Amino acid sequence: MTRERPVLVFDSGIGGLTVLRELRVMMPARRFVYVADDAAFPYGDWEETALKEHIVRLFDRLIRTYDPHLAVIACNTASTLVMPDLRARFPLPFVGTVPAIKPAAERSRSGLISVLATPGTVKREYTRELIRDFARHCHVRLVGSARLATMAELHLRGGSLDMDELKSEIAECFVEKDGRHTDIVALACTHYPFLANAFRKIAPWPVDWLDPAEAIARRALDLLPNDASELPTTPDLAIFTSGNVSHETASLVHGFGLSAREDGRAPSRSD
Repeated sequence: MTRERPVLVFDSGIGGLTVLRELRVMMPARRFVYVADDAAFPYGDWEETALKEHIVRLFDRLIRTYDPHLAVIACNTASTLVMPDLRARFPLPFVGTVPAIKPAAERSRSGLISVLATPGTVKREYTRELIRDFARHCHVRLVGSARLATMAELHLRGGSLDMDELKSEIAECFVEKDGRHTDIVALACTHYPFLANAFRKIAPWPVDWLDPAEAIARRALDLLPNDASELPTTPDLAIFTSGNVSHETASLVHGFGLSAREDGRAPSRSD
């Protein structure tokens, strides 16, 4: 039997499970390897050049180890920073995650949209290019939160949410202008959809919280060969670069059909 080459899904933590969920819906006969670079989480604490080098080195080993058909970078920060380097170095398709500014601008009725992201994604020139290319007719508010990704990680692992703290993190997303209100918030971090229900409860008015996971999955499906008709026999894996998987985390990824595996060989900032 030929080796079952997986789809590799990569994120700084477990937020990319939102993307994995959609990938599974669209390609149930594919095998998946989910990589959480939790040894380096959060990416916002890194200097950009060091983070870029870290991710490229890590992918060099991941590709040699798992020989994926395709890699999905389920992380806005990594996608906006390192995608050109990955595509130039490795001969396989890469699907990135970028702020959903174009669909937000197309769907907005008020012309007031917000992009809720990490500080790294907010400051990228790539993000501003998306606004210039697709949302010139809109007022776009960029909101960078240094805390939401960590809050989502802790919440997914069973921790409680401080709703007042959460409310303060998203408050800038809501704009009133000339009788109009923000009507769409693009979630530009794959961790954030896990907090969407909480966002809805504390929002000052209803908005559409735009999750890019379905669009990412559709793009991945377009790039894969149509040769997977039978269910894979090799289990789907979740790899944690920290080499430390708690019982709560193992239970969480098991709920997504993944078998957790520790992997402490990831390069560190000091390498």
